Amino acid sequence: MVPFAGWSLPLHYGQGHLQSHLHTRRCCSLFDVSHMPQTRVYGRDRVRFMESLVVGDIAELRLGQGTLTLLTNERGGIVDDLIVTNTSEDHLYVVSNAGCADKDLAIMRGRAAELRATGADIHLEVLDNALLALQGPSMARVLQAGLSDDLAKLSFMNSITTTVFGVPGCRVTRCGYTGEDGVEISVPAGQAVELAEQLLGVPEVWPAGLAARDSLRLEAGLCLYGNDIDETTTPAEAGLLWTLGKRRRTAMDFPGAAIIMAQVKEKPKRKPPSCAHGRGRGWSCQSLAHLPASPGTVTSGCPSPSLGKNIAMGYVEMAHSRAGTTLTVEVRKKQHPALVTKMPFVPTQYYMAK
Repeated sequence: MVPFAGWSLPLHYGQGHLQSHLHTRRCCSLFDVSHMPQTRVYGRDRVRFMESLVVGDIAELRLGQGTLTLLTNERGGIVDDLIVTNTSEDHLYVVSNAGCADKDLAIMRGRAAELRATGADIHLEVLDNALLALQGPSMARVLQAGLSDDLAKLSFMNSITTTVFGVPGCRVTRCGYTGEDGVEISVPAGQAVELAEQLLGVPEVWPAGLAARDSLRLEAGLCLYGNDIDETTTPAEAGLLWTLGKRRRTAMDFPGAAIIMAQVKEKPKRKPPSCAHGRGRGWSCQSLAHLPASPGTVTSGCPSPSLGKNIAMGYVEMAHSRAGTTLTVEVRKKQHPALVTKMPFVPTQYYMAK
């Protein structure tokens, strides 16, 4: 167990990190991600409120559809990355990062108060629900046994409210942080253990901890807030311009829009988190040096269980960002060869209903 953002979280279980990671890729694992804040936004002005904070087109979301979006500041920096879902129950459902919980809530409450002072109708509810993530290629078969709803109709980044293995009132969202087909299940806190035990009662479902979660997300090319993106990083620099809605780009009505859109036209000086892979000892957040000398930074790195080599994400100058470029990575004062590649390192398996 390790401390994180005021929580005590499992780093790994009895199977160990390597086996847990590979089991998720081959079968199915259960992650307890209840540390991630869940918020409901009510009121007739909930969409206007959310769009005053984030870069995404929330108004265009269909009922039950969610999107990854970015909470930005007036300098164009990324305050947090969120998943916002337009539910069929007259509210927006927001999942954010535990490390950003206090500042996110302060920003949301402050903006809600500002808008309410002008007559807007907005109400925030911070949920006490637990959050369980079931991830892996056998997820659908395992979960379908406990659902009356047809999972085959639920596409990636869409959600439903349903009963899961006898536990009513669960929100099942087809998403995750592993690159595999998976769901995140928001469950009333008092019944979280009951549901977890039901799922872990299936022999092929293993519990998985933070170590596997981190290596799986890195193989899938997914950013970790605080490592790969933060308030000094803009969406353009982070390679996340796809999160900007077309309408929002034109309206330029989100925090930091002038700076971000100027970068869209001019292109940033440093490359979005680039990928490098090589052999040698495991990489972590160390300096990244190029040949010829041109410093960059490794923001995330680890040995890849799936590939049997080291992988990393980082920031490099544009001139050295093209796939196939040879770099050297300095780890513990020793240099190792690396190669810029495209993300993701391991192909993602997100499910799209036919």
